[in-house]
Amino acid sequence: MPRIVVLDNLSEDGLNMMKEAGIEYEVRTGLKGEDLRQTLNEFDAAICRSGVKITPESLEGNTRLKAIARAGVGVDNIDLKAATRHGIIVMNTPGGNTNSTAEQTFALMLALSRNTAPAYQSLIEGRWDRKKFTGHQLFGKTLGIIGMGRIGQTVAKFAAAFGMNIVAYDPFLAKSRAAELGITVYETVDEILPLVDYLTVHTPLNDQTRNLIDAPQIAKMKDGVCLINCARGGIYNMDALVEGLKSGKLGGVALDVYPSEPCTDSPLFGMPHVVCTPHLGASTEEAQTNVALEAVQLIIDYLSKGVIKQAVNFSALDPETLNDLRSALDLAYRLGLLAGGTVAGGVDSVTLKYKGEISRKNTKLITSSFCAGLLTAMKGEEFGIVSAIPMMEETGIKVAEESSSESGDFSSLISVDLNTGKGTASFGGAIFGNAMPRLVLKDGLRLEGFIDGHLLFIGHKDVPGVIGAIGNILAKENINIAHLSVGRHADTKGEDALAILSLDSVPNPAAIDQIKKLDNILKVQAVDLPEKGEYPAWMA
Repeated sequence: MPRIVVLDNLSEDGLNMMKEAGIEYEVRTGLKGEDLRQTLNEFDAAICRSGVKITPESLEGNTRLKAIARAGVGVDNIDLKAATRHGIIVMNTPGGNTNSTAEQTFALMLALSRNTAPAYQSLIEGRWDRKKFTGHQLFGKTLGIIGMGRIGQTVAKFAAAFGMNIVAYDPFLAKSRAAELGITVYETVDEILPLVDYLTVHTPLNDQTRNLIDAPQIAKMKDGVCLINCARGGIYNMDALVEGLKSGKLGGVALDVYPSEPCTDSPLFGMPHVVCTPHLGASTEEAQTNVALEAVQLIIDYLSKGVIKQAVNFSALDPETLNDLRSALDLAYRLGLLAGGTVAGGVDSVTLKYKGEISRKNTKLITSSFCAGLLTAMKGEEFGIVSAIPMMEETGIKVAEESSSESGDFSSLISVDLNTGKGTASFGGAIFGNAMPRLVLKDGLRLEGFIDGHLLFIGHKDVPGVIGAIGNILAKENINIAHLSVGRHADTKGEDALAILSLDSVPNPAAIDQIKKLDNILKVQAVDLPEKGEYPAWMA
């Protein structure tokens, strides 16, 4: 009989569900180091929340564990690459705590607006200071939301009910979905900063969002703006929050999350106009019950039936199918990453066109792989082939396919059209040899570009001297060009062209700034893609 270990506190409903299913389980919380490593090797599956940290060392030498279910959405406490190397499926429960976290966001916003915490403290101290605690109403105020996933969209619905004006930043939200929610979406974070009376963030923490709101961003805001964070600690720079409060630039700060948790000591604690709670976003009986039941069901389905749902590191494909499709899946995934890293403006629809031999393969899976890459690049968190299409639908983006068995210049060609707020962006990819994905079309330009490693996309006028000047700058910055491809329209000269440079190292800001200042340069974008042969966890 399979055995399950529960590594963090779990709702009794989840434990009872395992009892009723006749599953043997043990609750072992607070484990780390060698104790955790040995425990994981004693069980067939594990259920956790965010407390335990499952590292490569935790899984070293593991020969038994088959699956981990995270009772919640974030899996940043689980090393996905290590789990995948050991053949361990990691699943999450993304929808169970949406309403609870959105409600906590509003609870903190209201507490700031009406001075709830200090007013109550005054009563405890025997004071009746009504005038001192005069607050502000939410009605008519402007709320800025960064990140319009499940929680961000729910917060928007709550804000609309309060009569707030809503502006948002999410590079992936479709215009049609934004219209349904009654919000105005902007193309950059900086554009919404001067507009907001309240700002809330609902994004993962990654290299793109760490210190997303720092002193320069706060300086662009209105005086008296209030900041709320129920997402991940580290999105707001803590030192900048303290200085903003001291200077009076910020009217209030409300936090439920911190860069390091548990957090019992912070310069914010005790400051005026601050409300802080100990990561209570998902701490409601309903949310804990929902994620516990969902996590337990995921494990039961997998252990009893072999069914994989909501896996973040596996594709749920049988090995034979995966091996047959891996090159096509890899190409599509890389095209998605590339599109997500270069396209500006919200995406309204995506159309994938399959031409030649690839049209006879399972294009639904290939489309899902492209969507997984697009989501991963745009949202900054890893999406798998299982969850990609549902998330696209939730964001309001329409996905369509077209197929033709006729071959053109390539035996197989994937072309993609993305309709955005700025028009249509198109990409085309082909597989050279057995497993060499290449970019062969970009917005109508023919080329042969690598789609791995450190890339520099440079739009320029098709005139002499441009490529040489770019090369000189990179040489002075000790950046080596491994491959260069220039694309232009076949029947025109001297008009717009595109250079794709594959580099041996990341281009530094100084080099990029120098290239931008050259004559005849139209646009410069740096994109980092996985190295050749490096696959996402679910495709490995």
